[in-house]
Amino acid sequence: MLMFGWLCSLVLALIMTPCVDGCDGVQPICGAYSPGNIIIGIMLPCHQKVKRINERIKPDNFLCSDFDLQSFLKSLATIHEIEEINAAGFLPGVHLGYLMCDTCSDASKALRDVGHMLAVNNSLNVQCNYTDLRPTVKIILGALYSEVSIALARLLNVYMVPLLSSTSSSPELSDKLRYPVFLRTVPSDYHQTKAVAKLMHHYNWNWVGVVYGDDEYGKAAFQSFLEDATANAVCMAYHEMLSHDLNDSHSRERIKHIALQIRSSSAKVVLLILKAELVEALFEEMIRTNTSRIWIASDVWSRSWSLAQMHDINRVGDILGFTFVASKSEKFDRYLQNLTVTPGGYNFFIEEYKNLRFNCSSECSSNQHPPNCGSPNVMKMKSSIACNIKDPHEQNDDYLVTAVDTNETFLNRVAVWAVANALKKLLNCNSSSCSGEMDFPPWQLLKQLKEVSFTLDNQNFQFDKNGDFVNGYDLIFWEKYEHHRRFRSIGKYHAHYERIDVESFTWFSSGNETTPESRCSASCPIGWVKKILNVSCCYKCTQCVEGTYSDSPDLDNCKKCPNGTWSLKGWDHCEPRWESFMQWSDPHPIALLAASAFGILLLLVMLIIFLVYRDSPPMKRAEVRLSCVIMAGLAVSFASVICFMGRPTVHLCRARQVMYAMGFTLCVSCILVKAYRTFLAFLPFGQITNRHLHKLYRPSVIVTVITSLQGIICLLWLILDSPHIDDTEPPPQTMKHIIQCTEGDRNIGFTIMLSYIALLALIGFLLAFKGRKVPQKFSETGYIIFSMLMYLFVWVCFIPVYITNKEKGSPVQASAILVSSYGIIFCHFLPKCYEALCRPKDDPLERILRRWQVISGPNPDSETCSETYIHNTTSQNSSRFSISSTTTILENEVGPIDSVIMPTPEKRSNLNPLSNTSGTRIMRRCRSVSV
Repeated sequence: MLMFGWLCSLVLALIMTPCVDGCDGVQPICGAYSPGNIIIGIMLPCHQKVKRINERIKPDNFLCSDFDLQSFLKSLATIHEIEEINAAGFLPGVHLGYLMCDTCSDASKALRDVGHMLAVNNSLNVQCNYTDLRPTVKIILGALYSEVSIALARLLNVYMVPLLSSTSSSPELSDKLRYPVFLRTVPSDYHQTKAVAKLMHHYNWNWVGVVYGDDEYGKAAFQSFLEDATANAVCMAYHEMLSHDLNDSHSRERIKHIALQIRSSSAKVVLLILKAELVEALFEEMIRTNTSRIWIASDVWSRSWSLAQMHDINRVGDILGFTFVASKSEKFDRYLQNLTVTPGGYNFFIEEYKNLRFNCSSECSSNQHPPNCGSPNVMKMKSSIACNIKDPHEQNDDYLVTAVDTNETFLNRVAVWAVANALKKLLNCNSSSCSGEMDFPPWQLLKQLKEVSFTLDNQNFQFDKNGDFVNGYDLIFWEKYEHHRRFRSIGKYHAHYERIDVESFTWFSSGNETTPESRCSASCPIGWVKKILNVSCCYKCTQCVEGTYSDSPDLDNCKKCPNGTWSLKGWDHCEPRWESFMQWSDPHPIALLAASAFGILLLLVMLIIFLVYRDSPPMKRAEVRLSCVIMAGLAVSFASVICFMGRPTVHLCRARQVMYAMGFTLCVSCILVKAYRTFLAFLPFGQITNRHLHKLYRPSVIVTVITSLQGIICLLWLILDSPHIDDTEPPPQTMKHIIQCTEGDRNIGFTIMLSYIALLALIGFLLAFKGRKVPQKFSETGYIIFSMLMYLFVWVCFIPVYITNKEKGSPVQASAILVSSYGIIFCHFLPKCYEALCRPKDDPLERILRRWQVISGPNPDSETCSETYIHNTTSQNSSRFSISSTTTILENEVGPIDSVIMPTPEKRSNLNPLSNTSGTRIMRRCRSVSV
């Protein structure tokens, strides 16, 4: 049976060989084959390019060059996984075979090869309906590059043969209208460009350059990146397209131009959406010009072994890239260390690798090696003991395990398992056998493949509606490893959540964990926003104005503060404005309250003194009843200060002004009566004028009329333009909201009220000023003058402050009320209290008159002089009393004072015993003393 199976395999190989190779040439069309019940096609590039593709003018054979070790490793992973499935008996009774062709990274060669794969009886006939087409190859795994996969998928759409890739990531291939046969075990570049943009946003890189290839993969990925970059506030300093044909002299000039653009740009981050050989050519120019940048690798070259082993690769700077999900396989590593061709088949690629690795070529070791030796990268594969080996094809070592990252082949293994799981369902396999037809049309496998779901290495895999595996990316960093680089995983991008997780690491360029910058403009701190100059990433930073804020860096616009909050210029948050008014706990209001309370207490003490000493001459001259009214008015004024404290209300605003207006008007009106009394008693007028002026002297009437008039003013004020809370918006430059009273919309009532009191004070001042020469012992003119001047001075100072700085209006007005009130206390009451408590009990005027009578009594002339009475019945209030005395007596008793005040006629009989006859005038003139 064993011999029979071997003979059958040999016959099948002989039959298939013409279909596979079919042509004479240096290289076969398909370089690896293994027989089986179901053949899986493999389309991967074991070579990097086709020689002189630009010079090809006739459809002759394709000549490939530059062995690609990394792609070769992917093909080995696919073959090994097929053998593992066969060995495990996953499909009972079914043996999987494979047919592998080298695309040489060229779409035209790949199309030529797929024609041979699908040929039946050595030809591919044109039909109207391919529903029952049953080629030997049921599915094709590949290709490596999206450009090749797009070309293959276009052709395979005709036959509905599934094409399953593990690397082609162009977003275009997700379009099931154009590519219904294409599936892949990797995410679309739609997700990769999102990941790249998220990475740039994560590191605050908003000024980047992009270089992409002119193939379908590069163009599609670039267009996808444009949208994602805009969404993540990333701008392009430049973008350049590079041809994939490096044999063209124009391409070399183009590389130099792009290198110059990279060097001259301020962008420190460059995204390269290129094939590995183009990146290598660009890096050579960067190394030559000693240019270092931060390079972002697309999945095509993010794990390129040849690039990581470049000479002086450490001079190009930091390299980061996104790669597909990877996983280690110990079985595959052992397979690579014991690499052999599958029994019953052939693999010319393994033979070529072993020749490159172990075949002795001493002439190629020299500096001037012949062209047939291959590229320098290929020569790096040569083993140091190659010339000591007799048969290279029997030799193995661990070079493939140590030189290349075998984790990268994980998704190629996943693709094989996806096919195996789809076949298991299609062939109705159980644990012992598969009952389905093995020669099925390929479209049936495509149908099952789209619905497959399986688990491998503890990961779940299934295709989405676009035929993609959306399993995210690994972020790798090319860290220094001696003179080369090695790959280190530093994060992951979760495609489902569009989230990137990155761990900290040491940057190659800076030698620490500080992230290098790549920005067109410096980052705007919080509290500032961007003012765009030409592109969105180039800007100046301006502070947010009042009422707006920015709570994160690099905002485009300031945010408005929500209702009830405010911010100052350059703030990063909003907060409620703090209310400013005369609070009870503040030092200034406490001082005002203390002064007000002390004033009321002082008035109470003086009231008691006045009442106790009401019969004393000082109190009689001060008019106790009138003084008590003044004290009451002052008490109301002091009490009005309390209404200035605390949070203002409409009622407090009105009460404090009305209380002050009425209280102080009452006080000033009484003082005005006192000044008017002195004015009448001591100033000479004609008899008619004197009579009219005395008729006007009605103290109670005067006080009542004056105070009532102020009451009318206040009433009209409250009705027409009442005080209220000031609702004016605070200035934008302050966080202080002043809660204060406004004295009406036009301040007319407030002005009239103050002007009225000022007019009364001015009249009192003028009346007192007229009697300023009356001796202070007998009048209060000096006190009236000083108190009224103090009042006028204080309120003249208050008015400019109130007009120019209304914020200080309330405390200044309260202070003015206190100063004015204390001025009256000190001028009118304290001297009287002092006289009542500390001075002699008798009245100086009475003592002078009594002594004058004693001195003038014995002398008849004196008697006549001192007791001459002139009866006047015209008016009692207009009487005038004159005393003539010698200069000696006046100097002894009165001193040099020229005037002595006498009380009013009504009370003259009580105070002066010499004037007990109503309507009399005592006349004696030696030296005139007017009373």
